[in-house]
Amino acid sequence: MSVASHTPSAAPITFEKAELRSWKIPIALGVLAALALVVFGVFGRPGESRFRISTGNDFFQIPDAVLPTIAAGWVFGVLLLALAAYAWWLVHSHRKVSLWVTIAFAGIFLFAFLTWVSAGELIPLPGLLIGAVGLSVPLIFGAMSGVISERSGVINIAIEGQLLGGAFVSAMVATLTGSPWVGLLAAMVAGVLVSFVLAAFAIKYLVDQIIVGVVLNVLVTGLTGFLYSKVMTADPSRLNSPPRFERIGIPVLEQIPVIGPVLFNQTIIVYVMYVTVALVAFALYRTRWGLRTRAVGEHPTAADTVGIKVNLTRFINVSIGGAIAGFGGAYFTLGSVGAFTKEMTAGAGFIALAAVIFGRWDPIRAMLAGLLFGFATNLQSVLGIIGSPVPSQFMLMLPYVVTIFAVAGLVGQSRAPAADGKPYVKF
Repeated sequence: MSVASHTPSAAPITFEKAELRSWKIPIALGVLAALALVVFGVFGRPGESRFRISTGNDFFQIPDAVLPTIAAGWVFGVLLLALAAYAWWLVHSHRKVSLWVTIAFAGIFLFAFLTWVSAGELIPLPGLLIGAVGLSVPLIFGAMSGVISERSGVINIAIEGQLLGGAFVSAMVATLTGSPWVGLLAAMVAGVLVSFVLAAFAIKYLVDQIIVGVVLNVLVTGLTGFLYSKVMTADPSRLNSPPRFERIGIPVLEQIPVIGPVLFNQTIIVYVMYVTVALVAFALYRTRWGLRTRAVGEHPTAADTVGIKVNLTRFINVSIGGAIAGFGGAYFTLGSVGAFTKEMTAGAGFIALAAVIFGRWDPIRAMLAGLLFGFATNLQSVLGIIGSPVPSQFMLMLPYVVTIFAVAGLVGQSRAPAADGKPYVKF
């Protein structure tokens, strides 16, 4: 009798898939929903909130939206609680909380807040959104620069310096040549030069990338401040009076209520921003360049073994990111303010870096984060005009509060590329 015949039949061994569930998003949404229900519903402000929707150039006029403030607060609070409960159910079922849930929650919460603060007042929605888009432009360009650099493994702390350098050079060159187009090209060159220094020290000489970025920001801030004080102010009409790009309305589209004047009556820089976001999103996930970029950012050793030149790829991507950030810096002088002022970026580069983290190193999510930060910044101006009970200083804190939430991971899992910030040395 064989030994096998005396061996008991082995029970099939099965392995259950271990799934990690993160309750950060449901908890955060639940807390915010409960807060909204208490503030906007229980302690709602009496009166009616009015929102102006149409402008004089729209195809057709939409009457102002009038909402009873307290009743609307209760409705919005219940909707927020429902979304929070849905997020809880998704996580409980080992499912991922979709991006649309977060976007819908943020949109309803913001509208509920606007309804609450505008009790007895009128808020012009097109004007609010136009200002938000304008303030978001340099943030989005900076965020695209950060996404490209960090996806390839280089931390781009120097976005602030690239934006500021682009703003300074574009103002001076456009003034001297009388052409804003030449100023745009010069701004891109300035951004590339700053990124070149970052790439050289971080990639070739293996200097800590964060330290190099911080030093570059200080260097560009000091250099542009010195040249502004000693050179530009001496003859501002010849050195600091650049021509600005005029708004270009797209026929038909600019007359669509609400979104028409917001999206389709802008300067050429804003239109380029739309194209830039689309190109970066497409190229990063649908082209060979994007595959190689993500490969050197996640596993440079494996990328090297299949013939990808890791450091060259990183050097090129950091330079592309610098050109994009420099282009965004030109918006300050050629599309918004109209002249260079000392430290005029005011930390926009750091907010753009936060948008990269908040957007989980994804171009579309980073763009949405930039729009959120721009909206929060513009909202404090509108609140000051209508006499809101919320101090405008509180709204200025919102982008930084959102940044803390993003860095803490309360907006969901936020994992940087595996090789981000790690120099690659080929042995």
